[in-house]
Amino acid sequence: MATPATIVILYYSRSGSTQQLADAIANGVRKTGAEPLLRTIDSDDDAASSRDLVIANTDLADCDGLIMGSPTRFGHMASGLQKFWEQTSREWLRGVLVDKPAAAFTSSSSMHGGQESTLLSMLVPLLHHGMLVLGIPYTEPELQQTTAGGTPYGASHVEHAAGSRLSKHELSLAEELGSRVARTALRLAAQKETKSL
Repeated sequence: MATPATIVILYYSRSGSTQQLADAIANGVRKTGAEPLLRTIDSDDDAASSRDLVIANTDLADCDGLIMGSPTRFGHMASGLQKFWEQTSREWLRGVLVDKPAAAFTSSSSMHGGQESTLLSMLVPLLHHGMLVLGIPYTEPELQQTTAGGTPYGASHVEHAAGSRLSKHELSLAEELGSRVARTALRLAAQKETKSL
């Protein structure tokens, strides 16, 4: 039996915090029955994670949703992720990501490290590709309870507040973001299948 939805989790991680968020998001995707596909970017940085495969442009066409993560870089995504999106004009012209759900996640070393502007900057190329952007609604109790990371714009981790490990609220919010994108992708796939019958 084929997997009903594949969610690409595209991230760059230098110290491991963003990778921890990616893993928690992947757990949330799995809880829905969808398949997470962890991907990273090609990087010259020896400290960057090389555990997962480098993303290929074909992954965009084949996925049912995408969640992108980066540490904050002066309130913006890492340059390698920006470079990747600058090389997706062909996919943009073909509309391979149109109407697929998307979300973002980030990490920073301090509470005021630019998380929200980083999350918003990551959403810009996803909006240009016609994706359906999702965040974390305030109906999630952990969003009200967190003293570290977690925003309505996406999942996040603050290392200064909680150390290098995710806090229980950060972990829960990351899993919920993965589940939310996957549930949306599954609903959209079911609607498409119903229309084709």
